[in-house]
Amino acid sequence: MEQYSVTGMSCAACSARVEKSVKKVPGVSGCSVNLLTNSMGVEGTAKPEEIIAAVEAAGYGASRKGSQGQNRANQEDALKDRQTPALKRRLWVSLGFLIVLMYISMGHIMWGWPVPEFLAQSPASLALLQCLLSIVIMVINQKFFISGVQGLLHGAPNMDTLVALGSSASFIYSTVVLFLMLGTEGEMAAHYLHELYFESAAMILVLITVGKMLEAKSKGKTTDAIKGLMNLAPKTARVLRNGQEQEIPVEQVQKEDLFLVRPGESIPVDGVVVDGHSAVNESALTGESLPVDKEAGDPVSAATINQSGLLRCKATRVGEDTTLAQIIQMVSDAAATKAPIAKVADKVSGIFVPVVISIALITTVVWLILGYGIGFALARGVSVLVISCPCALGLATPVAIMVGSGSGAKNGILFKTAQSLEEAGKVEIVALDKTGTITSGEPRVTDVLPTGDVDESRLLSLAYALEANSEHPLARAILHRAEEEKLPRLQVENFQAVPGNGLTARLEGSSLAGGNAGFIEKITRIPQQVRKQAEELAQQGKTPLFFALDQTFLGTIAVADTMKEDSPQAVAELQKMGIRVVMLTGDNPRTAQAIGKAVGVDEVIAGVLPQGKESVIRDLRQKGKVAMVGDGINDAPALTRADLGIAIGAGTDVAIDAADVVLMKNRLTDVPAAIRLSRATLRNIHENLFWAFLYNTLGIPLAAGVLIPLGLTLNPMFGAAAMSLSSFCVVSNALRLNLFRLYDGRRDKKIHHHTHKRKEVPAMTKTMKIEGMMCGHCEARVKKTLEALPEVEAAEVSHVEGTAVVTLNAPVADEVLKNAVEAQDYKVLEVR
Repeated sequence: MEQYSVTGMSCAACSARVEKSVKKVPGVSGCSVNLLTNSMGVEGTAKPEEIIAAVEAAGYGASRKGSQGQNRANQEDALKDRQTPALKRRLWVSLGFLIVLMYISMGHIMWGWPVPEFLAQSPASLALLQCLLSIVIMVINQKFFISGVQGLLHGAPNMDTLVALGSSASFIYSTVVLFLMLGTEGEMAAHYLHELYFESAAMILVLITVGKMLEAKSKGKTTDAIKGLMNLAPKTARVLRNGQEQEIPVEQVQKEDLFLVRPGESIPVDGVVVDGHSAVNESALTGESLPVDKEAGDPVSAATINQSGLLRCKATRVGEDTTLAQIIQMVSDAAATKAPIAKVADKVSGIFVPVVISIALITTVVWLILGYGIGFALARGVSVLVISCPCALGLATPVAIMVGSGSGAKNGILFKTAQSLEEAGKVEIVALDKTGTITSGEPRVTDVLPTGDVDESRLLSLAYALEANSEHPLARAILHRAEEEKLPRLQVENFQAVPGNGLTARLEGSSLAGGNAGFIEKITRIPQQVRKQAEELAQQGKTPLFFALDQTFLGTIAVADTMKEDSPQAVAELQKMGIRVVMLTGDNPRTAQAIGKAVGVDEVIAGVLPQGKESVIRDLRQKGKVAMVGDGINDAPALTRADLGIAIGAGTDVAIDAADVVLMKNRLTDVPAAIRLSRATLRNIHENLFWAFLYNTLGIPLAAGVLIPLGLTLNPMFGAAAMSLSSFCVVSNALRLNLFRLYDGRRDKKIHHHTHKRKEVPAMTKTMKIEGMMCGHCEARVKKTLEALPEVEAAEVSHVEGTAVVTLNAPVADEVLKNAVEAQDYKVLEVR
């Protein structure tokens, strides 16, 4: 996705106009414009010059954004809030003139407040002074008129058009009345003073400016998450070049450079520790409060803080490749994309302004036909223009998406797009890969069961001596336990590994053996009680290892891939939300059921090989929306197939192509937290849209005078005040998401989904010949792109053969498939 900055947009009608214009450019496959950040994301093969030209033809400005790492200063500059100070200055100057205008028009004329004698005796002078003051205020706020007229000339009226029309109508009518006054004297001239609407023309502009300033201030706060991330990275780094320590700007650090980090300093770029040991606080990236110990060989990330010792590190990722840069890019991309829920508001925004102008004209004409004066009829029409607010509609979704994705990023939960943030809250089934997701992925000793005169320490010490020479994962579990207990390592001779059975060696002249039951039975007899005990351990998902010294049975050590501490809690939280939890594992059914029961899942699917997970997800999707949670390495096909792919334990590798959501920590409770945040964001969007639609639905009829028979009418000035506050209310409501507690499940509610079966249709296939795929990542990217199309059921992609076999559930044009793949920078040679 190529990102652009867009200038000149003032409301949702503007963003809709820009989007419509860019989508017409040949080669553009997707475009989403964000009014909140004044940015635009474009997908496709169109040249940047063509896209910029299309935006300019629509009456707005556009420029291409620089790359993340190299243009950090430009990005910070782009996010800087320039609107609020400019609007504040404009407001204070306008207020100075407005106070004088209101004193004359309301204070003196209506309530008799004193004015200089020469003004008091000349109604025409009072009217002329009001006219001049309103002209000054209109000049100060000329931006409304310039933007409004440009929009009208380009056939795309916007919010500024409504304000400009409302203010101009009041001013022109009042100017006509002023000329009529010049030919009259006495009571007639005084009567005309009450027909003037100069103060309305000015007040509308000032009140809208107040609303714009409050809105700009609130909008500035919504990008706090990105600005906070940008401010984390240090501006300089201490590097070692030619044996000398130099302090240079962080942008100049290159791969393989050696750099120093003293206690209390932030790490400038991603790297690996060469020398030293320290505790590093990684909470800025992962949200994990406890510091992590680092020593030679351990990776370190930019923006994390060295707390204790001096570290000498080698740079591995710099500029836009650092973890921090990728996180910032991901949050920016999420804000630049559009959530499906925003489409309703966009459709309304596109036709909103022309409809409002039509309603205002009809209102004015109807009141004139009914016999009311032109002043009264005009006031109703102007009220309709200035109370209508397309801005509230346009901001309802993007502000909530920006705050929601920023809040997630602060807690190590990264949503790649606005769609993934929305879809997470609609999940009905969560499929959990067992190894590395529910369990730690590293075997641990769970039971040490000696027999006879042998004690635990002796059994573990002998097992340590034997297993220390083995490369088997189960051996590492025994080594880890022995090292924890600081047991001495006994030296063995004539070590031999019998594949699939066990190990043998000589220890001080005796024969030491360890392995499965069948292997040990050939050496000595295993007591019946021990056999029974071993069966119970196996039923619990543990692997029993048996040991013997010469002809003497020593005992059993059970090893298992231990469950993460938070796994049962995470599963319980998901179930409390009304989500069905399924565990996928390659284990045998007995072991799988034991682990499934311990963690509390609803269903266990055992004996699933890595390549078979994708077909299991396909079957689960027949029952509802599925989220697949895996480590993102061997789960890529399943993550891509699911409605929502969640990669867990990504650590510094946040750029996992197959995942829609990336969890940086290896903590399963982040899954319900991500769904909880998505639901809260969706709720917030619904509240914003409800408020925006309700406000316009009630406000426009009230302004038009429909409720006058009930005694309810609306002055244009109050209409402008209501309009200015509506956007502010929407943005303020979205900011409440910053206070949301992701990990507090006390308010979780079950959402009763209408379990549905997806309609089965005859399968159709098309084969695409694709050029440019070089590796497995390319395959995953093309596969995900094709399967994102609603007509595509599955895509089998091979970079070796350069093909993609696409299975369809509905007819789709070859051009659609071709454009989707070529938007990812691959060349489609043919589709057959």
